[in-house]
Amino acid sequence: MSSELKRADIGLIQRILPHRYPFLLVDKVVDIDGYSSALGIKNVSMNEPHFQGHFPGNPIMPGVTIVEAMAQTAAVMVGIALDYVDREMKVYFMAIDGCKFRRMVVPGDVLEMKLTTTRGRPGGKVWRFKGVATVEGEMAAEAEFTAMMDMNG
Repeated sequence: MSSELKRADIGLIQRILPHRYPFLLVDKVVDIDGYSSALGIKNVSMNEPHFQGHFPGNPIMPGVTIVEAMAQTAAVMVGIALDYVDREMKVYFMAIDGCKFRRMVVPGDVLEMKLTTTRGRPGGKVWRFKGVATVEGEMAAEAEFTAMMDMNG
């Protein structure tokens, strides 16, 4: 891995994550610094199915989907850093800690998710991350989470 920061567009993301519409919640990942940090970008659109019921006339992105988007960003970061493209990687939550929501995320927002690895190593299955999600520099959510990375293929 070179010292140059990496990036993943939607095509590359789909070669790493098994998620698909309507549960693929990250549009691109930029500033990937090995497996230590990355920035995920989610363009929030009124066309997303959860807005039909959350809430009619007052669309708000569910907090759990914000946390999931952060986790998907972390998985893409690790997948790029460790060259797990086209390897059918599965990622499973083990714990979510210190999760706080500070701002509503609504259609038209650009959700930026800064992820840092706090525990994990190449070849290891259990990883821990800290994520901070912002909109226009304002914190929307934060969480620490532990995930198991199951590398098949």
